[in-house]
Amino acid sequence: MSLAGVSEPSSRNSSSNRALWLWLIPLIFLAVFFFYPLAAVFRMAGSISLVKAGQTSAWGQVAQPLAFTLWQAVLSTGLTLLLGLPAAFIFARFSFPLKNLLRVLVTLPFILPTVVVAVGFNALLGPHGLVNSTLMSAFNLQEAPLKVMNTLAAILLAHIFYNTSVVIRVVGSSWTQLDPRLEQAGRVLGASPWRVLSEVTLPLLLPAILAATLLVFLFDFTSFGVILLLGGPRFATLEVAIYTQALEMLNLPLAGLLSAVQLGCTLLMVVIYTRLSSKQAVPLMPRLQGEGTRKTGGRLETMLVFGMVAVLFILLISPLVALVLRSVTILAAGQGAAHGPAISLDYYHELFVNRRQSFFYVPPIQAVKNSLQYALLTVVISLSMGLLVIYALRPQRRLNRSLDAFIMLPLGTSAVTLGLGYLLVFNRPPLDVRTFPWLIPIAHSLVALPFVVRALQPTLCSIPQSLRQAAAVLGASSLRVWYEVDLPILTRAALVSAIFAFTISLGEFGATSFLARPEYPTLPVAIYRYLSQPGELNYGQALAMSTILLLVCSLCIFLIEKISREG
Repeated sequence: MSLAGVSEPSSRNSSSNRALWLWLIPLIFLAVFFFYPLAAVFRMAGSISLVKAGQTSAWGQVAQPLAFTLWQAVLSTGLTLLLGLPAAFIFARFSFPLKNLLRVLVTLPFILPTVVVAVGFNALLGPHGLVNSTLMSAFNLQEAPLKVMNTLAAILLAHIFYNTSVVIRVVGSSWTQLDPRLEQAGRVLGASPWRVLSEVTLPLLLPAILAATLLVFLFDFTSFGVILLLGGPRFATLEVAIYTQALEMLNLPLAGLLSAVQLGCTLLMVVIYTRLSSKQAVPLMPRLQGEGTRKTGGRLETMLVFGMVAVLFILLISPLVALVLRSVTILAAGQGAAHGPAISLDYYHELFVNRRQSFFYVPPIQAVKNSLQYALLTVVISLSMGLLVIYALRPQRRLNRSLDAFIMLPLGTSAVTLGLGYLLVFNRPPLDVRTFPWLIPIAHSLVALPFVVRALQPTLCSIPQSLRQAAAVLGASSLRVWYEVDLPILTRAALVSAIFAFTISLGEFGATSFLARPEYPTLPVAIYRYLSQPGELNYGQALAMSTILLLVCSLCIFLIEKISREG
């Protein structure tokens, strides 16, 4: 008895010491590449607030983008919930044709790069987009009848496109696992379907709905590429204002102040989201695949389901189809009714041709190579850090729960703010933005790390301790136990995490726009450069590069869905 009492505390102490050692490298990584740059941003913000405390110009330049950021985030979140909640309902309760395909399409926008989405909407609704070109040819018009680009409507449409998948995933997942006996009990007691929905289902789903709402609001609040590419010069959120002040106006103190304001807001939202998501208020129960779903019954249900499916297909597919079609369409000079478009692969061919002799010119195909290299490095860094973190989190200690929150902080931090922090602190050897290209995959890894940890941690927790104990009893060392017990079980989750990290790196634009050198652009940076330059050829090359990036991201999400279903 005494031996058991001694060995148990000894085992707990050994486990705690091991967890502390495992935390060492991730915490150093976060301290150097996350907290240190953010501290520099706060210091710069403090300097401007002290110097210009008696002036209203600096704070006036903060108030305007802050007000627009909040306004567009509230509006975008409301419209996203208006579409996402009914969509979550039909996914959770009905079976219908093409449901699996639609589930993949719903997931795709979440990991698509912002520049691809912006180019897709431009290809659909822009002055030379698919809709305007069709209307001009049909009605013999000389200019585009629909003027959607550079308006608030374009921003809202893109945000709905992006974030509907978040509502469907978060709320739909809880709705699917909700104990159906609770709703059935209400029906047996004589409640109508609407009363069951309002008094049973929605109160149980409220934590999931609030969590999804806050998450969508956070993504809309920190939106950068969508505002920059679709909003035009009239609309500037905090993210766009930071980018403009730092890289175009070279006003780093004001950029630091804007970053500090935004960081304070996003960290507050992350804390609230973490508290909401930790509350397990929904009575969940294991469900067999397809259990709880049924075919549509009456005419109203049929209209609701197929109407919602049609809206989702139009919203999710039309910009992507327009992007692909426009990338192989050459518009004739004059853009009139007498000049029809021609199908050609010239835009793709131009990716391999260097027609300029400028010393700083980089062929677009080089951007593809740069992006792939950075993405592979991101996978290595984020997966290595993620494995250390999940094993460090395994002992259930209060300290581990606090450190887990630190790991999640990059998820709610602006990539633009992070990029600005890197410019401020990494400006001398050996860590110099100009000579140390590893800073880009390191920044990408900070963004990908929370996703990697959340994908790996449930799998590690599901491994029975008895398997490890059995292997140890048979004489296996700790390393061999990990290699032959843990690793085979973690393989699928690690593969999903790697694909997530690869895709996030491939499309990251905010931090990369600060860190990428002119001769080493990534795909999103190169696409933005071509969109910023006049001429049909530049626009066509941006379309072609965006299509390539779209196909790669589509392949990644297909692999994630396939691995998840099989695992």
